[in-house]
Amino acid sequence: MPGRKSDIFFIFVALNLAALILMFAHAHFRSTSAQAELGAKALLVERLELTDLSLFTDARYARNPAMADLHACFQDSPMAMEHFPSGTVILPPPHLRPQ
Repeated sequence: MPGRKSDIFFIFVALNLAALILMFAHAHFRSTSAQAELGAKALLVERLELTDLSLFTDARYARNPAMADLHACFQDSPMAMEHFPSGTVILPPPHLRPQ
């Protein structure tokens, strides 16, 4: 067991550096092995003719703004407060923004 605090610190730094190197190595090997899987998923999307990706899961008008109807967010009341967090992230359409 090392006695000095500096020895403990250097062992701690060495272990963290080794863990960091292992994380980068793992990410490199995972990314090269995932290329074939990504190609298979792209082929599946093309064969099934899937549409855009779903951005959020909470409200149907926030899942995909390109596919939402214009009045879905006002289904409770036109003056209702936004009760989904994703509604604060998505900007209104360009024709409704002030110029």
